[in-house]
Amino acid sequence: MDTNGINQLLAEMQRAQALAQGKPAAAEAPQEAGQVDFASVLDSALKDVSQAQGQAQEQANRFSAGDPSVDLQNVMIDLEKASLAFNQMVQVRNRLVSAYQDIMNMPV
Repeated sequence: MDTNGINQLLAEMQRAQALAQGKPAAAEAPQEAGQVDFASVLDSALKDVSQAQGQAQEQANRFSAGDPSVDLQNVMIDLEKASLAFNQMVQVRNRLVSAYQDIMNMPV
């Protein structure tokens, strides 16, 4: 199991908690070598989902227009991939919202 993403999320939460407690020195600590910004990872994932949906929609439109180079099987596979990617992002969003609510309900 890859714990790098979890560690990044925990580091982001700790920085946010330090800022909320008025400890800017701890919150503005530089990232360690090899760490990736959580926001950029999330942004990249959203762009990938959007690209998959766009590609699936384009394949479906080409098939509907009668393009002989597009097979129904490939259209269905692309549509299912886009659907799975979207559902995965919805689950990630739900978990992030839940984590945010848990943090906001913590006593200070």
